[in-house]
Amino acid sequence: MGNELLKGKTGIIFGALDANSIAWQVAEKAHAHGAKFVLSNAPIALRKGDIFTLGKDTGSEVIPADITQEDEIETLFIESKQILGGNIDFILHSVGMSPNVRKGIHYTDLDYNYLMKTLDVSAISLHKVLKVAYRMDAINPWGSVLALSYIAAQRTFSTYSDMAQAKAMLESICRSFGYHYGRKKKVRVNSISQSPTITTAGTGVKGFNSFHSYSSCMSPLGNASAEDCANYCIVMFSDLTRMVTMQNLYHDGGYSTMGISDKLIEECFVCQGDCHEKHLDD
Repeated sequence: MGNELLKGKTGIIFGALDANSIAWQVAEKAHAHGAKFVLSNAPIALRKGDIFTLGKDTGSEVIPADITQEDEIETLFIESKQILGGNIDFILHSVGMSPNVRKGIHYTDLDYNYLMKTLDVSAISLHKVLKVAYRMDAINPWGSVLALSYIAAQRTFSTYSDMAQAKAMLESICRSFGYHYGRKKKVRVNSISQSPTITTAGTGVKGFNSFHSYSSCMSPLGNASAEDCANYCIVMFSDLTRMVTMQNLYHDGGYSTMGISDKLIEECFVCQGDCHEKHLDD
């Protein structure tokens, strides 16, 4: 049992798919810290079945909901309040998907219908969740909403494609809605920019292993694991961070502040400056 930082708190966790996912780790940690919550994911994701094991292990109900549909989000909140006994204290938005990435479509030739789907699922869905919660007055004062992001919102990663635009929009929504929800109910809204993490979603990006190795070489503390991120989320859900809102919080072992590192120079920079001509066509 943990220190029960979330004792008496209730919430909704979106996006737990399997034991590798950050949302899964957050659910386990939240349970250990005394929270009660509902698990939710898209109906198609529930077919995998793993989330029901997580629900059993944490004593949580699993409610399917398409996070892009306001009516389904509203139903989710109604059912969650019935199950949990009232308004909630925290929400985790751990949702992201790009058809362009899945289908290997190059960034310079994006399918725009797919792009709209990427933005809707990966970013606009957060606005929809917050809009419904705001309208229903579903989050208690000093509640905490977290969305998981990545540094590609600020920097260019050649194969991250339109997910970079989605993450940039996601972070902007946190800032903008964070202002309005903070003014109305003292609800905090933040994003966490996590290290590249070995999850089903992360490993679907071309070159992920290179992302992971490079950031590990660059970060003085190394990459933050899914469990590390889950611990950070627990602190952000707790009353210890009541005055933190509208922030994009880097949780990446220091990677976001680095220029170059000794480890990269000594161990990882295998091309030794001779790679330009070799890789002109990459």
